[in-house]
Amino acid sequence: MKEIYLDNSATTALSPSAKAAMTEAMERYGNPSSIHTAGNRAKELLENCRKDVALTFGVRRPEPGELIFTGSGSEGDNLALIGTSFAKPRRAGGRIISTDSEHPGVENALKFLESRGFEVVRVPTENGVLNLDFLRSALNEKTFLVSLMAVNNETGSAYPVAEAFSMVKAYRNDIVTHTDAVQGYLHLPLNVKNMNADLITVSAHKIHGPKGVGALWVSAEARKRRDLSPVIFGGGQEAGFRSGTENLVGIAGFAAAAKEGFANLPSNIGKMKILRELAENLLDGLPVRLNLPKGARAPHILSVTVPGIRSETILHALSARGIYISNGSACSSHATVPSAALTAFGLSPADVGSTIRVSFSAENSEEDVRIFADALGEEISRLVHIR
Repeated sequence: MKEIYLDNSATTALSPSAKAAMTEAMERYGNPSSIHTAGNRAKELLENCRKDVALTFGVRRPEPGELIFTGSGSEGDNLALIGTSFAKPRRAGGRIISTDSEHPGVENALKFLESRGFEVVRVPTENGVLNLDFLRSALNEKTFLVSLMAVNNETGSAYPVAEAFSMVKAYRNDIVTHTDAVQGYLHLPLNVKNMNADLITVSAHKIHGPKGVGALWVSAEARKRRDLSPVIFGGGQEAGFRSGTENLVGIAGFAAAAKEGFANLPSNIGKMKILRELAENLLDGLPVRLNLPKGARAPHILSVTVPGIRSETILHALSARGIYISNGSACSSHATVPSAALTAFGLSPADVGSTIRVSFSAENSEEDVRIFADALGEEISRLVHIR
């Protein structure tokens, strides 16, 4: 039975180039912090990888502390939010602005900060559109941090972070701006020169790299203002922002996947968009609802509601046929609270529970999409018949 993997927003298959780079990196077993020859070889590889990843941000020569390797996208988000909030005592009790549909890595960090006395204002996102007027009205003298995701992991909505951050900086330039770009990274163009962002979070395993490694980009302005403090303490690795011996094998795989994805970015975006649009056309004749954002979209994510059938039932039925998708976000697939992102599309709690997410990679084929669409139609007919 051919397996068809359409859950690429949850994680991606490790690319051959990433696997090869990781195998080679295993030979450089020295600690990058050691000053002997073995340590220097490891340090050289680490910094070459940093340059390769930085280039995907539009940065040719990263400065110390500009690109921090982390253990995941969630860790990067926590470092950005908690590290910024506790960087200066004057921020205690200050205002943070975010959205009502963030990834749990951001949302749960925000809840932690709320429990420590910080005020959090969440900007509504109706039908996948960020309410910029609400954001503008929420800015005040106590605001010190604005965190807006680049692409929603459940619906594929692409938020206008550059426009939003430009507005924030015009209000007051020292407000720290952060974006969780995990779902947008190497799925949409990214260049720090035109984003007005101070902090950008990305992750390797969403781009055919390994799990357990990510990065946080930090602007020159944020470094100069000392806007960020560490949340993990130890030996002072990663310019003091993220202590702990670097995962060189994982970082090597990350850099190889990033380099390959960046080189093929226009082509990959085009392929994923074709696959998503094909899926939309094929599903149009089925008794489903396509949750299509009214604003800009990422090319690889499609949200589909199948009224009257629980998403878990559909997942198990398709999984038995070797077809793998997700019910909403795999990062919060066991959540008991209805998704804010899907509720903002006007879905009832019952419909939220009947929503699946299909997510593509450039490695998928049109045949994969056709087989999935046929299988979904057959399973809907079968499940409706036996209900």
